[in-house]
Amino acid sequence: MAAPLDLLDVDTLLSDEERDIRALVRRVADDRVRPHVAEWYESGHVPVRELALEFGKLGLLGMHLTGYGCAGASAVSYGLACMELEAADSGVRSLVSVQGSLAMYAIWRFGSEEQKQRWLPGMAAGELIGCFGLTEPDHGSDPANMATRARRDGADWVLDGGKMWITNAPLADVAVIWARTEEGVAGFAVPTETPGFSAREIKHKMSLRASSTGEINLDGVRLPDSARLPEARGLKAPLSCLTEARFGIIWGSMGAARDCLEVALDYAGTRSQFGRPIAGFQLTQAKLADMTLELQKGFLLALHLGRLRESAGHLRPEQVSVGKLNNVREAIAIARQCRTILGGNGISGEYPVMRHANNLESVLTYEGTSEIHQLVIGQKLTGLNAFA
Repeated sequence: MAAPLDLLDVDTLLSDEERDIRALVRRVADDRVRPHVAEWYESGHVPVRELALEFGKLGLLGMHLTGYGCAGASAVSYGLACMELEAADSGVRSLVSVQGSLAMYAIWRFGSEEQKQRWLPGMAAGELIGCFGLTEPDHGSDPANMATRARRDGADWVLDGGKMWITNAPLADVAVIWARTEEGVAGFAVPTETPGFSAREIKHKMSLRASSTGEINLDGVRLPDSARLPEARGLKAPLSCLTEARFGIIWGSMGAARDCLEVALDYAGTRSQFGRPIAGFQLTQAKLADMTLELQKGFLLALHLGRLRESAGHLRPEQVSVGKLNNVREAIAIARQCRTILGGNGISGEYPVMRHANNLESVLTYEGTSEIHQLVIGQKLTGLNAFA
């Protein structure tokens, strides 16, 4: 059977270097993640530090950043890496995205030279783990009203508050924390051994189980002014970090969709009912054709945005919203449809389809819900702000 992305020969749109990077990450995912991820998902535990060290050796952490031990890869190369990682599991891709596109990017973009030298080389190597604390228990889509506060006390800052649904938090060495000050929103690189900082693992998740997710509590966390990210001024700073990370989701979601579709194609070709493979039935072929169509379109959208980013140096927020809204929405629809082709076996952990579908429920929500991205696009189209 043909691979879903072979239908339009999309590989001809990639350079040799991009295909080589994709092949390398695919081998790593096949060797290090796929044999174990069903067990990690079942147990709700993933060896984050071991994976981070392996990914660091390959240059996957902060791979699109330059300097400080980062690989300086192109946007499309980074996207393809995210695609291959999420084809194995969304939680594993989240580890790489949060480390590189949120925690590392925040320090790389807004930090002092001292902060960059202190944190980034170790994070790029996977020796140090970072997390990104923006979302709060009562403030997810509305970070402008965050409750976490940072107040001056002499030459120091004192942080109080809490953050929720923070990937990597339970084992992070540094947390990028966003807080309200008298001057507006500010960011801080917080060593997690600082007194008053604590993080607990969030248990009983039904999605992203192969990922470490935590709740952060900040109780009088005292920091020197050197911990503040000096170039982060206002809410635009953390929002720009989210835009950075959403780019990886645009690609990664297509990896999860592709993996589901490949499994469904293989299953349909070997599962016989009424005396012949179910791949030979018209209704099954219609499902496979429609899903392949959406996968191709999503990949081409991701590739277009990657080329735009390479040529312009950045993407506008509404462009990223188009990619995140479309690709995650179509990926979860593909996963659900593939589940129907597998029938009862679709809910078995022996196949990755239900795991991908469950994971994509989180991907649909985090770093901007579908509704938020619809409003970003709507505001660009109409010139009117419908958020408030």
